[in-house]
Amino acid sequence: MFKLKPFIIALALSSLTTSALAANTETNRNKLPEIGSAGVSVLSIEKERQIGGEMMRQIRASQPILNDPVLTEYINDLGNRMVRNAKDVNYSFEFFVIRNQELNAFAFFGGHIAIHSGLITTASTESELASVVAHEISHVTQRHLARRLESQSRSQSLTMAAMVSSVLLTLINPTVGMAALSTTMAASQQASINYTRGNEQEADRVGIMLLVNSGFNPQGAPDFFSKMAEKYRYTSKPPAMLLTHPLPESRIADARIRAHNFSPRPLAPSLAFELAKARIMARYEGNAEGNIINFQQSLDKQNYAVEAAARYGLALSYYENKNYKVATSQLEALLNDDNRNLFYVDALADAYIAEKNFDKAIVMLSELNLLMPNNQVVTLNYANVLNEAGQYAQAETLLQKFLVLSPKNFIANDLLTEVYRKQDKKALMHATKAEVYALLGAYPKAVDELQTAYNFVEENPLLQKRMKGRILQLQEQQEKLKRL
Repeated sequence: MFKLKPFIIALALSSLTTSALAANTETNRNKLPEIGSAGVSVLSIEKERQIGGEMMRQIRASQPILNDPVLTEYINDLGNRMVRNAKDVNYSFEFFVIRNQELNAFAFFGGHIAIHSGLITTASTESELASVVAHEISHVTQRHLARRLESQSRSQSLTMAAMVSSVLLTLINPTVGMAALSTTMAASQQASINYTRGNEQEADRVGIMLLVNSGFNPQGAPDFFSKMAEKYRYTSKPPAMLLTHPLPESRIADARIRAHNFSPRPLAPSLAFELAKARIMARYEGNAEGNIINFQQSLDKQNYAVEAAARYGLALSYYENKNYKVATSQLEALLNDDNRNLFYVDALADAYIAEKNFDKAIVMLSELNLLMPNNQVVTLNYANVLNEAGQYAQAETLLQKFLVLSPKNFIANDLLTEVYRKQDKKALMHATKAEVYALLGAYPKAVDELQTAYNFVEENPLLQKRMKGRILQLQEQQEKLKRL
């Protein structure tokens, strides 16, 4: 997994309020239909999608999202296993991981669900992690955000922009968001708190049923609740998750009772879950030397849930410590035992690149690409190896095909921009960079890039026409935000 170059774009979350949602008060009020009973009257499904899409762009620009194809693949596989068993699904869900050790998870409009990396490493079992994801899925399917806005709009005359931005800010930055809510909604604080508790109870009930129907251990929910309550019982600063998801004893007891209504379902440790934990610990937490010691001690004392995951964590730690030869040897041994495991493939591709052993990496990934075409882990690693090896035309073709199916993949657009730059294809480079900016919600920058690209294709009227069309699309998208 290659690491993205940094973009110098200062798009704070507060910009959602000012640019995406801060429409004229009277216009918003006139466009709002009469308040109904299930949140639909406040926000239509389509409007939720639009707001959710824009919020996702703002989060990409302002939060440390782990653009890690292996973890992205894992968390989406886990989440969608439960979405398939959920009722009232109105969206294609998108799950993503934020690099943050503070315990938190949140759902927002349009089926977007964020999981902090610290939540994954804190969970002891995959069922514990799944219980949190199921809870957030239930918030979405039960349309709790729209219903909460409806409840608040009954008691005070707030603009839609003010209500939506306050709720979203609470989800993403609870400390700041709670202050915003208390300032904006002082008249109905208690009603808001009671309504939130009702949402939590409903999400717990629906979430535990979702766990059971998806083959997880329902005990994962009360187990994780109890772990959090014990860990933060005497602390003066609870984690963000407990600010937005209050955890009184009655809620833990209720979850335990609900879980006991189902037959016990002890499950073997999940290799994928343990590999995801090991990957986060080795690549995104602590320091390489300390991680080598910790993983080696776990292996020596047999203190692990799955031995292969501990070995993987150790190999990744050696890689992060620039001991590439050791890392390569250990990863090759793991892949030899499990030759389609994408956790191993991704890490080994990095190790081969570090050793400039491009031929081995290309053979490994080209074979997998035939077996798993358009898989994001295989495709992105394969394109990255080809790029590093100077085989730009092949990398370009691979990424172009992939983006036809996954046009919003941030890594693919970013990597293709680099491939075009190395080939001195200025028009295509600027056009693709425009797509990167568009995914960050930076529409003026995206338009600037396309206008620059336009100047390099004077002899290609068809391409000029396409670029003009894309500029108009982005400008229209920006105008739509003012009308939400």
